[in-house]
Amino acid sequence: MKLSVSGRTTAVGAVAALTLLAGGSMADAAPAPESAVAAAPDIPVAAVKAHLTQLQSIATANGGNRAHGRTGYKASLDYVKAKLDAAGFTTTTQQFTSSGRTGYNLIADWPGGDTNQVVMTGSHLDSVTAGPGINDNGSGSAAILETALTVARTAYHPTKHLRFAWWGAEELGMVGSRYYVSNLSTANRAKISGYLNFDMIGSPNPGYFVYDDDPAIEKTFKDYFTGLGIATEPETEGDGRSDHAPFKNAGIPVGGLFSGADYIKTAAQATKWGGTAGQAFDRCYHRSCDTTSNINDTALDRHGDALANAVWQLSS
Repeated sequence: MKLSVSGRTTAVGAVAALTLLAGGSMADAAPAPESAVAAAPDIPVAAVKAHLTQLQSIATANGGNRAHGRTGYKASLDYVKAKLDAAGFTTTTQQFTSSGRTGYNLIADWPGGDTNQVVMTGSHLDSVTAGPGINDNGSGSAAILETALTVARTAYHPTKHLRFAWWGAEELGMVGSRYYVSNLSTANRAKISGYLNFDMIGSPNPGYFVYDDDPAIEKTFKDYFTGLGIATEPETEGDGRSDHAPFKNAGIPVGGLFSGADYIKTAAQATKWGGTAGQAFDRCYHRSCDTTSNINDTALDRHGDALANAVWQLSS
C-alpha cells in the first residue's frame, strides 16, 4: 500500500445479507431473504500463513523482494496461478509495461454464476524493492487466495459470478489495476457489481479500518466485526492510494479492509483495539523487516474471515 490512514469511530448495526442489482451500485441493493444466503466457511489462518511463508521464500530466493519487474514478482504470480489452476479456476495473465519493465496482473474466474453481476475481489501482489512485502501486501494476496481456494474446496455455487485478481505495480501508482480497468469495455465495466480491495490486513499493531465508499459493502464488513464485538473506524484518507481507486473512478462500487500502515496508533485506538499507542500500525512498512515475523495472527485471521464473509454475502 502506498500510504496509511486513520479515521473516526463508527457505530455499526446488526448483520444483514445483501443482494446486488445487475450493473448497479451495491448501495441500492435490496436485502436477500435470510435463507438464501450461504454462510461463509472459516478461512484457516494457518493456511493463509502457509501462503505467506511461500511468498517469503520466493522473496528470499530472488534478491529479497517481490517488486514489479523483478524475478520475485513473477515467481509470486506463478505460485498463485498454479494454486488456482489446480483448483479449477479459469486464469488469465494480463501483461503491461511500466518503468521499462514488464508487469503482470492475474485474473481468476470461478465458473458459474451470473456473469452480468460480477463480484470482484482483489489485492496487489507486488512489494517495494526494499523488502519482501509480507504484510504489504502478501497479507491481502494470501487471504484472497485462500478464500478463492475455499470457494473451490466447498464447491460453492454463488448466484453471482466470482472473480479474483492479483495486481502488479501497485507500489508504482496502481499501474496494474488501472491498466485492467482502462481496458474493460463499457459493457464489461457495468457488469462488475462491486470490487472489494484488501491491502495490508495483518499489521503487527493492528487497527480495524473499513473503506467508507459504497454503503452496502461498508455495512457488510462493519456488521461482521460488530458480531465479533470489534468497533471499526472508516478508512477515509486512503482514497486513491490503493487498487480500489481505478474502479471507484470508473463508477464501480468499491469497499475493503485495512489494518494500518505507518500512521501512529492513538491512545484511544489502543484502548479500543489493544496494541501499543504512540507506535505505527506497521513499523516495518516498506522496509526490509516486512517479513513473516511482521504479521499479527489475530488480525490476519479476523480480516481473512471478514473477507470471506463479504464474498459469500455479496455473491449469494
